[in-house]
Amino acid sequence: MANHSFALLEAEERGLRAVLEAEFPLLDDQRLVDALVYCDMTTTPDGEVTSADARLAEITGRYGSDSLVGRFIRRASPEILAAVGRVEAALAAQPR
Repeated sequence: MANHSFALLEAEERGLRAVLEAEFPLLDDQRLVDALVYCDMTTTPDGEVTSADARLAEITGRYGSDSLVGRFIRRASPEILAAVGRVEAALAAQPR
């Protein structure tokens, strides 16, 4: 989970960014990072399919907007939505 959905931002909120970066290498492949974010943000904790907007709302609702996770998810939301958008565009461009 060290590379999930912009975990470095969450680690930063926890004061652990340097520790995470030292222990786990950053992923170099943007497509792989986007795919991980897409999978994380389009499924619920129970494994059901959802939208990224609904998933972000679920996370904020579960933890509260003023919590550490709430602050992280608010900071990461633009990047999360951009990653999901890139994957959805790539999927739509695939021949059927």
